[in-house]
Amino acid sequence: MNKAIASKIVVITGASSGLGAQAALRLAEQGATVMLGARREDRIRALAEEITAKGGTALAVETDVTDRASVQNLVDTAVRTYGRIDVLLNNAGVMPLSPLENLRVDEWDLMIDVNIKGVLYGIAAALPHMKAKKSGHIINVSSVAGHRVLENSAVYSATKFAVRALSEGLRGEVKPYNLRTTVISPGAVQSELLDGIHDEATAEQLRNFVPGIAISAESFARCVAFAISQPEDVDINEILFRPTKQQV
Repeated sequence: MNKAIASKIVVITGASSGLGAQAALRLAEQGATVMLGARREDRIRALAEEITAKGGTALAVETDVTDRASVQNLVDTAVRTYGRIDVLLNNAGVMPLSPLENLRVDEWDLMIDVNIKGVLYGIAAALPHMKAKKSGHIINVSSVAGHRVLENSAVYSATKFAVRALSEGLRGEVKPYNLRTTVISPGAVQSELLDGIHDEATAEQLRNFVPGIAISAESFARCVAFAISQPEDVDINEILFRPTKQQV
């Protein structure tokens, strides 16, 4: 139990696997109530049952972050059920990498819809509630690719650079309301993101690289818990982390 995290109401998008699921497990272990949002309802219901069986509190709500009403419902359900939202973790993301010349435009659109608009929809849903109580914390997930444009990552990097820009703009705007903002940029961390790469040459290249250096999603969960657990007068604005073995 972590006194700074215990009793927090935390809403997590992309909670069905990987980074989001591990963050939910860790925060619940430390006393937070977690609202689990994702498209794969069976996954988040199973995770909620696992957390509950361990003595935690969790509620699963099917959520599509490309649909503003769906994200609004996730946040509003948290407020209706528990009276407030303390933390929003905008974690949902996709990474179908490919060279621009391959013109996988539908995948470009998907990355924009999930990685940028999904974050904006989360902010739009949570911000009014947090402003009203002058308390809250919004955590957005970027990437090392939001700091460097890696091979075949032009569009993905553009979306993750955008998340950093949005986070910094938000940080400045919410100061009158006593809100905190954090952007977390992971390097190679074990997740299902590689499964979404359909350009075979790019997928093969990363399959030969990432598994050998990737660290567990628990590393991300620890960063989330660290940011949340700080005293209310401490605002951890940005965390960038990589596996020790990662060069780029």
